[in-house]
Amino acid sequence: MASRGVLNNALDAVGNTPLIRLDRIAKAEGLQCNLLGKVEYTSAGGSVKDRIAKRMVEAAEKEGKLIPGKSVVIEPTSGNTGIGLAMACAVKGYSVIITMPNKMSLEKEAALRALGAEVVRTPTEAAWDSPESHIGVAQRLQKEIPGGIILDQYRNVNNPLAHEYTTGPEIIEAVTSTPSTLAQPSSGKVDVFVAGAGTGGTVTGISRAIKKTHNPDCVVVAVDPKGSILAFPDTLNAEGKGAQYIVEGIGYDFIPDVLSRDPKDVNAWLKTSDEESFEAVRKLMRLEGLLVGGSSGSALSGALRWLKSEEGRKVAQTKGANVVVLLPDGIRNYMSKPWFLKLALEAEPSPLAKQISSILKEDSSSEVKRDVDGLADGIAKRTQPDEENRPDNLDEVSRS
Repeated sequence: MASRGVLNNALDAVGNTPLIRLDRIAKAEGLQCNLLGKVEYTSAGGSVKDRIAKRMVEAAEKEGKLIPGKSVVIEPTSGNTGIGLAMACAVKGYSVIITMPNKMSLEKEAALRALGAEVVRTPTEAAWDSPESHIGVAQRLQKEIPGGIILDQYRNVNNPLAHEYTTGPEIIEAVTSTPSTLAQPSSGKVDVFVAGAGTGGTVTGISRAIKKTHNPDCVVVAVDPKGSILAFPDTLNAEGKGAQYIVEGIGYDFIPDVLSRDPKDVNAWLKTSDEESFEAVRKLMRLEGLLVGGSSGSALSGALRWLKSEEGRKVAQTKGANVVVLLPDGIRNYMSKPWFLKLALEAEPSPLAKQISSILKEDSSSEVKRDVDGLADGIAKRTQPDEENRPDNLDEVSRS
């Protein structure tokens, strides 16, 4: 890869993420097509949301909506957009306040605070239009804080435009610039694109980039967690509607303005469960060496399920067909989460582990399992919003 030279600041390191072959997963699943992952955690702030944060801030500056020394950026977010905004505001010198539901990880809050953001937690169960929700609290703060401005990822056109003008073209360039060979055949096109839907800006913007400028016949598949209401038609959302889910960053209880549910933009929707999402995360880690977050597992599990469907089987068995899966962020934000600790530390002992145990004349597997249970349960308890040791309260040292 050619050097990009010396960059001016962290914002110049947003995007330009790799498209990586997921050949071991494809082989394990019996796929003949090319399964490709767009790995967004290599962006400067660690996620696909860096792109929209950068574009929203720069657009607001051009429009005169952000004034250095006066403006306070306020944003309701599940975390990654907030991190991207906090990074942009650190570089540009703006104050920033992030409102975020309680279910979002401790790591996200820590990263936000490290970047200088103020963080306000809100009840996870609060409806989006409730005054207590992360959106409602952000709106109240915006009204009462001088210079407060909500860039509003849910309605800001620069959300999907960031992906139409950067993420989509990067995917197209990577696919079209890779020659087809006997060993690695390629159609030269993006034949299928799969992504999770949160605000919907990612799947909408990338779909438009691909369909407008590259391949109008590309099949775009959006993935929505059970409990959310984004999928179309609405009948897909009936099962488990309103139920809580663990995966972060995708799904909502309202339809964001930036999400296109038009079948011309998004051809198919799939609902996924936490269990299948985390199993797909395990595959990405163990088979491909990619330390991704839970929503990446949702996207992959959705892709694999679509490829086994009646519509997808033909693509799955077509050598050279290119199926691109968007992997939004990395495991950095979730390392204290019980689902990850159990996935990482409670795995079935490998033959090598048993050999080590035999050599050392001790059976450590049962001890590891007990330790993991205690660790996962302890961290889960520690990060509950009503606990005294929440990170926005005094720590143990200062309480002594």
